[in-house]
Amino acid sequence: MRHAILGVGGVGGFIGACLARIGEPVTLVVRPETLSTHPLKLHLDSPFGSWDADVTWTVSIPTADILWLTLKATQLEAALHPLEASASPGTIVPLLNGLDHLPVLRSKFGADRVIPATIAGEFERLNVGHIAHLSPFAILNISSRGRAQFELIIEPLRRLGLACNLIGDETTLMWTKLVFLGPFALATSAFDKPIGEVIADAEGWRMLEECVRETAAAGQAEGAKLDAEMVLKTMKGAPPAMRSSMQKDIAQGRPPELDAIGGAIVRAAHRHHLRASVTEELMAQIERRRVAMPRVS
Repeated sequence: MRHAILGVGGVGGFIGACLARIGEPVTLVVRPETLSTHPLKLHLDSPFGSWDADVTWTVSIPTADILWLTLKATQLEAALHPLEASASPGTIVPLLNGLDHLPVLRSKFGADRVIPATIAGEFERLNVGHIAHLSPFAILNISSRGRAQFELIIEPLRRLGLACNLIGDETTLMWTKLVFLGPFALATSAFDKPIGEVIADAEGWRMLEECVRETAAAGQAEGAKLDAEMVLKTMKGAPPAMRSSMQKDIAQGRPPELDAIGGAIVRAAHRHHLRASVTEELMAQIERRRVAMPRVS
């Protein structure tokens, strides 16, 4: 299949390098002013190995069988116009954080063309064309509505090292990531510490634990099958030095995905008249930190 990737940061670069590694044709869409700075090959350093991937770089969305959206949620609105103007973006697979991007994309392109998916792991763009996969795991979950498109590449990706799954319950699919990512991102960003230090701090752990429980309750009220105790156990087993992309964005003066992640939890809780006070307090701490940081474009 022909793959196009819009959003060549850590996640987009990782997906592109892995797809190219298993022999899939990959085109990466970048801004016109940066095209000349990109190397001929995309380089990935990962626990799964290090390699140079043969990819194509372009400035416009090409005709593709699958278009992977690996943008920040804060960048989606700006990307919608070129998406609508593209000839045929094929099946759209968004790997954005949060929940609100799905109804937006489906209203523009139709529910049948938008296949929900999530990815978990720590990925970072170190330099132009150089991607680091920093966590010992990478988990790619895709709605089983995309079985026909993805069943031929899932096994090769698994052999590469990714945990790849087709999930039938889309509500559970999306909330399974949010119940981990939301508290993880909010706590590490609010305290500006890696997850191990947050857990070791009494107040940090209290707020992280309560945020997980608030998020799980909101997701369960929305119909997702979630286990707060299992999430907390997984959180304690995460690599202690692991940091969230939200935390990195704040440190580098970029706008964080605060509304897409924290806001989605709070809105769901309020829809069902549930408390989300700790989640809201973590968001407030992040906002206080953010306004004190210098910003970059």
